[in-house]
Amino acid sequence: MTGPTELPSLPDARFAGLLGEARARHAETVALRRAIHRNPETGLQVPGTQRAVLDALDGLPLQVSTGRTTTSVTAVLRGARPGPAVLLRADMDALPMPEDSGEEFASEVDGVMHACGHDTHVAMLVSAARLLAAHADELAGSVVFMFQPGEEGHHGARHMIHEGVLDAAGARVESAFALHTYANLPSGTIATRPGPVLASADTFSVEVIGAGGHASMPHNAIDPVPAAAEIVTALQTMVTRRVNVFEPAVVTTTRIAAGTTDNVIPESAELEGTIRTLSEDTRARLRTELPRLCESIGAAHGCRVGADVRPGFPATHTEPARSERALELAADVLGAEHTHRMPDPVMGAEDFSYVLQRVPGTFAFLGACPPGEDPEQAAPNHSNRVRYDETALDHGVALYAAWALDVLRP
Repeated sequence: MTGPTELPSLPDARFAGLLGEARARHAETVALRRAIHRNPETGLQVPGTQRAVLDALDGLPLQVSTGRTTTSVTAVLRGARPGPAVLLRADMDALPMPEDSGEEFASEVDGVMHACGHDTHVAMLVSAARLLAAHADELAGSVVFMFQPGEEGHHGARHMIHEGVLDAAGARVESAFALHTYANLPSGTIATRPGPVLASADTFSVEVIGAGGHASMPHNAIDPVPAAAEIVTALQTMVTRRVNVFEPAVVTTTRIAAGTTDNVIPESAELEGTIRTLSEDTRARLRTELPRLCESIGAAHGCRVGADVRPGFPATHTEPARSERALELAADVLGAEHTHRMPDPVMGAEDFSYVLQRVPGTFAFLGACPPGEDPEQAAPNHSNRVRYDETALDHGVALYAAWALDVLRP
């Protein structure tokens, strides 16, 4: 008798009931998510969100500590047997923007909204902590739960690293894992890729200084506006002519400001924008080339130029073997139809990159497109109208738990 030489592997029996257990906690997961969503906070100081996390973790067999410079929360679950440690992360901060989602639990704080799904991250990780606490006798090692403020540009992960989150269990964590809800993927889908998954994010500002005058007599002035306009165009040429075509890079000018009225040549013009890359070599090149280019163009127009590049988050690189394992776990726990291998990175940025610079691990997106909507047309993350399908949160809870149980198997 002959047959196929390879058969599909059977789902791992250790994870058979995890999704059901996560679904049993759905009501409490959603309740916490909505409470945090109604009361969003920004930056490194999110005391109300910290209190909600501490209250939700109360009574669990965890060693809990809070941050010294931020309102972070670190909780450690000890398994029944000794072994390595694994880190699971959720970010806690919101964005300084209004909400127009129409949700019944919309933000009650003017000008602040959980538009990036961090409220869902917190709720999923709390429920994962509860689920894993019930499985502590199956763990050979420790789980570090990292509740991080200040992800939206405030380098909160770096603060927590400096305060010892990676060693909170007594030794450096062996691997790290984070999920991020994403409105433009089918609900419940897990998506990641080996290697670079998100870009670095640096910002630049340029001031072009000329000499003001009457708009009818530009020869008696030094007009900074044409110089600024030429800089905007030249930055695009810089990317195509100074960067290897096989090294993705994005330079976008997002703000131009000059002048006060129609008949006055202004003294100065200002530009701001962002630089996104996937490699440190390309990042370093653009941080050097951009000021040089701006200054040279300004000089050609008789203007002085001050150009500054401010470093932001580094690129997020996953460890290939662990990214593959995340997709395998998702197939075991959620079903193969809920896995998606990303063909390309996303040029957004994420400060979980600081963790993955120091610890092998991975970062994955959790699809949460609202029911009945086309993922490609749904309001995206950071939109004032973004909504998330809350049934997807059960998938996140189960996958967080599966990651820890897999790494810490006896």
